[in-house]
Amino acid sequence: MRSLTSELVGALAAAALGVFIIHSAFGGFILPPSDTGWMLSGRIGPDPVQYWLGWTAFARDEWRWPPGANPGWGMELASSVFYSDSIPLLAFLFKALRPVIEVSQYWGLWIYACGALQALLAWRLMGLATREPLARLAVAGLFVMQPLLLARLGGHFALGGQFLLLAGLWLCVTPGRGARRVAAWAALMAAAALVQAYLLPMVGALWAADWLARAVDAQRRGGVLIGAEALVVPCAGVLGLWAGGFFLLGGGFGGTWGGYGKMQLDLLAPFDAGYWGAILPDITTADHLEAGNSYPGLGGLAVLAVGGGAWLLGPRGVLRRHWALVLVLAGLLLFAVSHRVAIGGREFEAIPLPDWIVGKADALRASERFFWPVLYAALFGAAVALVRGMGARRAGFVLFAALMLQAADLRPGFARLHHYFTPQPPTVPLRLSDPFWLEAARRYAFVRVVPTGMQAPNWEEVAVFAATLGLQTDAVYLARLDPRAVEAVNDSVARRLERGDYEPRTFYVLGDQEALARARAGMDPARDLLERFNDRWVLAPGWWVHAAEPRR
Repeated sequence: MRSLTSELVGALAAAALGVFIIHSAFGGFILPPSDTGWMLSGRIGPDPVQYWLGWTAFARDEWRWPPGANPGWGMELASSVFYSDSIPLLAFLFKALRPVIEVSQYWGLWIYACGALQALLAWRLMGLATREPLARLAVAGLFVMQPLLLARLGGHFALGGQFLLLAGLWLCVTPGRGARRVAAWAALMAAAALVQAYLLPMVGALWAADWLARAVDAQRRGGVLIGAEALVVPCAGVLGLWAGGFFLLGGGFGGTWGGYGKMQLDLLAPFDAGYWGAILPDITTADHLEAGNSYPGLGGLAVLAVGGGAWLLGPRGVLRRHWALVLVLAGLLLFAVSHRVAIGGREFEAIPLPDWIVGKADALRASERFFWPVLYAALFGAAVALVRGMGARRAGFVLFAALMLQAADLRPGFARLHHYFTPQPPTVPLRLSDPFWLEAARRYAFVRVVPTGMQAPNWEEVAVFAATLGLQTDAVYLARLDPRAVEAVNDSVARRLERGDYEPRTFYVLGDQEALARARAGMDPARDLLERFNDRWVLAPGWWVHAAEPRR
């Protein structure tokens, strides 16, 4: 009983430590579900706006099949809540609760939950090696105070669900078999699919390691169940993708920019403190959108170094016992590095790959992210080696000192987060503030940006305006867009503008000179309004001949 109580207290302390670190990094003002100002102010960038837009349209719509279908945002370009990165798992939950409680944003709660769950699962992992609370709490703190986690929670919120990787590691290093093991992996795969697409193949790789280790072990194989698991667990991931609406996209899975081998892990990235560290010098590494967040912190590097030394001096049979996990982690590391190896910012095409393989890998173009499970496994292994080489009590003090070193080193990174996450009003006014826009919202039901596409000119201001006032729009920013659909919409709208053949109850926000020229060519000045409002050219068909009537 005493052991159970102490374990519960320790788990709560670990979760509280995770919450404390998150609160120190981001502040408490992100928590109230009614406050959206911190997301829509523009300080954090366009991604939080994307999440809110996807969720807002999804929440207002009826339930559809599959559940993640989200036709209310994007018109012809719409797909699902999956592609707005709005964390389908939470979107389903809060949409189901909407008759009881209306939630404007759930990302503050998610950010705090990620910190608590990350710390809790790190605590559980270290519990496999020791019951010493100081060692376990220090490791829990190190796993939360990681740039690769904090950077994602600083903008790419869904990717903060890295606790799913720790859950996968825990399953890989704990004994278990049978139906409960299958159910645990199936649930984890489905959850990963409903949180973020990049987490799914990482969790899937960890499951493959565990499955392979059990498949070759006669005592853990479990008879025919091991074969059934090879079908059930991947199907659970596919089912999660289907529910989230992954398969509603007709094309464009490779994205509209970048590609595999262009956002890879530089071999020096783990030693590049960048804007995160205060102690180590900044060094040159790969220069791309994913670069700069694979630094484990000086405290993390110290644990890796000292733990690695303890492992070299001690028994090394643990790697043989977990050979399948080591093999899979090596594969993830190779995928992160890619066929275009980067060292100190210089690239070498080490392995020429056929275009069709690169084209398939483009769906996971940001390959540096696949370093995450490798780093977490290495940190865990180093901490375990410390405990076994030095004894739990002494290792606890060393790990606590590493945590304090981590906190001192990451001061610039925390300051950077504070710069972006500053208190904002609960709601922010529309950036399109001219009285025209409110009047247009009364007269029209649809607003298009011309041309449209991924983050087209004026997309953010128009999309927030449309969502706030209940209009439909093709102004979108989605994780993936079907380029054929974009081309078809732009061709159709261009022809309509040139002919003056406007869609019913639709007005147009013009994003370039070509669109403006077409609008001038097709408009009738006696009927249509072509004017600038808030520095944006707008074509409002029929403005001068129809009385202002409320939209139906």
